[in-house]
Amino acid sequence: MGVQHRITDDILADYAAGNLAEAFNLVVASHVSLCEESRERLDELECVGGAILESCDVAPMSEGSLEATLALIASGAPAEPIVTQTPVRGSVLPAPIRDYIGGDVDKVRWRSVGMGVKQAILQTSPEATARLLYIPAGCEMPDHGHRGMEMTLVLQGAFLDGEERFARGDVEIAGEELEHMPVADVGEDCICLAATDAPLKFTGVLPRLFQPFLKI
Repeated sequence: MGVQHRITDDILADYAAGNLAEAFNLVVASHVSLCEESRERLDELECVGGAILESCDVAPMSEGSLEATLALIASGAPAEPIVTQTPVRGSVLPAPIRDYIGGDVDKVRWRSVGMGVKQAILQTSPEATARLLYIPAGCEMPDHGHRGMEMTLVLQGAFLDGEERFARGDVEIAGEELEHMPVADVGEDCICLAATDAPLKFTGVLPRLFQPFLKI
């Protein structure tokens, strides 16, 4: 079975235009590397964007603009995640994530958050946070809502959220209107990449107490 839950066109368009925070860029790049349909849709949106740019009026450039641009390039601004690399057979993590941690899951520096759940926060720009989550099969995540957007990409196993099942390559996008309690499906431990631009809203007392230490 292929990818069932895909990135929406508006988010793909923001990714193509460079309007997303780095953490969300990483989720989109990783999803696109796993989903042929989303990759083809992204190519279409990039072609449309290129056509629009070609039709725009040429704006005059101020003196020294070229030199300033070359200086910015030379300063080593962080590159966007690469999505065109050929997948490595048997690897859990897609190429964009492997580039961040220097390898596959055996290179992840996990930190326990309780009940067998582990996380690893990835170094991205401060506008949003990206983390890898390891959730044992059958384990329930704490009931929570959202103060912003959360994007969760499944890399191994699957999780259930209500009547929906999210497996490898699937993305769940949660906003402020959603309160939920995802459960890792039985049979295989679940590994996800999650990005958030605001702290979660936990309903339970213990998760709220530990939230500042876990940076969730």
